[in-house]
Amino acid sequence: MRKILFVTSVLFIQTAFAQPASKRITRSEYIETYKNEAIKEMHRGGVPASITLAQGILESGDGNSPLARYANNHFGIKCHSSWTGETFIQDDDAKDECFRKYKTALESFADHSEFLNRKRYASLFDLKITDYKGWAKGLKAAGYATNPKYPQLLIRIIEENDLAKFDKIKSEKVGKGKKEKTKKEKKREVDEPKVIANSKKRGNHPTKLHENNIRYIEVKPEDSFEKIAEEFNMGVWQLHKYNDLNKERELFDTGVLFLQPKRRKAQEEYHIARTGETMWDISQQYGIKLRKLLKKNRLYDGDSPKQGDKIYLQKVKHQ
Repeated sequence: MRKILFVTSVLFIQTAFAQPASKRITRSEYIETYKNEAIKEMHRGGVPASITLAQGILESGDGNSPLARYANNHFGIKCHSSWTGETFIQDDDAKDECFRKYKTALESFADHSEFLNRKRYASLFDLKITDYKGWAKGLKAAGYATNPKYPQLLIRIIEENDLAKFDKIKSEKVGKGKKEKTKKEKKREVDEPKVIANSKKRGNHPTKLHENNIRYIEVKPEDSFEKIAEEFNMGVWQLHKYNDLNKERELFDTGVLFLQPKRRKAQEEYHIARTGETMWDISQQYGIKLRKLLKKNRLYDGDSPKQGDKIYLQKVKHQ
């Protein structure tokens, strides 16, 4: 009886692991399989598709690691105290370490973007979406990896596999046939952000691209944070965070709501304050984080500008 049980157990283990092992994929197959997920996440989370793919390739062994095959975890993100989802246990730096387990690869890619949306990586989002070299070097500088050759490894993967072309997908249709504007023409005369391009309509809201390279929507009176979060598969906390709003704040009736983090500086040098304008209004208009805007102008939370004040959007105001 014991022998039969032993044989049955062996057969079960062989059956459970033989199929995935036989489905090892090549690097080109990995790229073809996951490029759309990387592009979708680039549009939503702001991380270049080339960087996402290169990191996924490097961290998951072209998608063949047990963590990628059995847990859809392509970036080796561990559980940490904040994780409440499913888990996958395997040895890493220590025995029986806890890793996050996802239902799909897209969930892994989305969580990777959220992982990078922390203070230590904030400077990366000031780079152009096509600056994969800057992103690769910035990841290492921010402490993402201990390998001193990490940037070179990512850059080599990107260049050998022409991954940078995926970073241009959303910008190829932008700006065709437009003349360069003069400095005078670039001056702001309205409160609404400049729209560079529209994406396909999703649910009740077409997404738009702010000139500071941030996706946003225009809020309607019937909207709520919960409805928008569900429509765009986001957390309500993300909408609050990306728009410098506290969690007790109700959604305003009309205006701009960002779906990605605002930037550390704006495209323009300064703004002349108008009557009744708040620093939050200006931060939404130019797509700049409120705390960065306050710091540049040597102001504190709750301070309001006076009509005619010069509000600095790039450099710190001189005393």
